[in-house]
Amino acid sequence: MDLNTVVEIRDARHPAPWLPGDAWLGGGTYLFSEPQPHLRRLVDLSRTGWVPAQVLDDGSLEIAATCTIAQLSRFGRALGARSAPLFEQCCRAFLASFKIWNMATVGGNLCNALPAGPMISLTAALDGTCLLRSQDGALRQVPVVDFVTGAGRKDLAEGELLRSVTLPARALSSRTAFRQASLHGLGRSGVLVIGTLDPLDHSVSVTVTASTVRPVRLWFALPPSAAELGAAIASAVADDEWFDDIHGLPEWRRHMTSRLAEEIRAELSEDDER
Repeated sequence: MDLNTVVEIRDARHPAPWLPGDAWLGGGTYLFSEPQPHLRRLVDLSRTGWVPAQVLDDGSLEIAATCTIAQLSRFGRALGARSAPLFEQCCRAFLASFKIWNMATVGGNLCNALPAGPMISLTAALDGTCLLRSQDGALRQVPVVDFVTGAGRKDLAEGELLRSVTLPARALSSRTAFRQASLHGLGRSGVLVIGTLDPLDHSVSVTVTASTVRPVRLWFALPPSAAELGAAIASAVADDEWFDDIHGLPEWRRHMTSRLAEEIRAELSEDDER
C-alpha cells in the first residue's frame, strides 16, 4: 500500500516532539496493508538495535517490541524452558507467509490489539508485562491482560511506545497446553485457549483469546473441576464480549471456548496427577 499522505520518515533514535499524524513504524505489515489517510509522519524503530529476545539475570524473558515473529520462533526453539513449545505454537497461529514472519513484530501484534493476535495469546498466557515509555521518558508497566482492553483497543496514550514485554521465570517453567479452532483449515483463529500448570504450587491458569474481544486469564489455586471452569468462563466473559465477525459467530466461539478449555483442563489435570 502506497501511503501517499506520509511526507516524512523519522529515525526513532533521534527524539523529536510528537505531532498529530505521527505513528510508530515497526515491521509495517499492518501500516502498509490498508490506507492510513490520517498519517503524516512515520517514526522508524528498525534501527534502535534492541535485542530481540533475551533471558535476564532473574530468569525472566524480555522480548523487544521490534522482535519479529521469525526471530521469536528461532529463539523459542532454542529456549530450554518447559513452556518453549508454546512459542512455536503461537507463532504458527499466524498462518502467515515467510514475508510476514520476517517483518511482523511482537509489538505490532500487541498494539493492533486484534482478538486473533497470537502474540497477545502467548504473552497473556505466560503472565507477561508490557513496558511502556511516554514521550517525556516516563516508564510504566501494564500486564498484557490489561493492556488489550477490547477489539482494536489498548491502554496506550498518544505518542506512548511499547518498548518490550517481559515473561516471568516462573511462568516460563510452567507446563502448557494449547488449543486453537478456526472455521477453515487455514483460517484466522476463531478461538485460542492456553492452559498453564505451575510446577511449584500446582495452580492452573486458562487464558482465552480470539473468541473474546480482550484476553481473559482465569487462575485457579488447584486444577478446577469441569463445572468450576465452566462457571468461571461464564462469569468472566460478558455476553457482549464474545467477538463477532466473519471468522465466527459469538455462539460458536462461546461453545468452542468451553469445549477446548475442558480439553485443556483434562490434559493439565492428568499431568498434575502423575
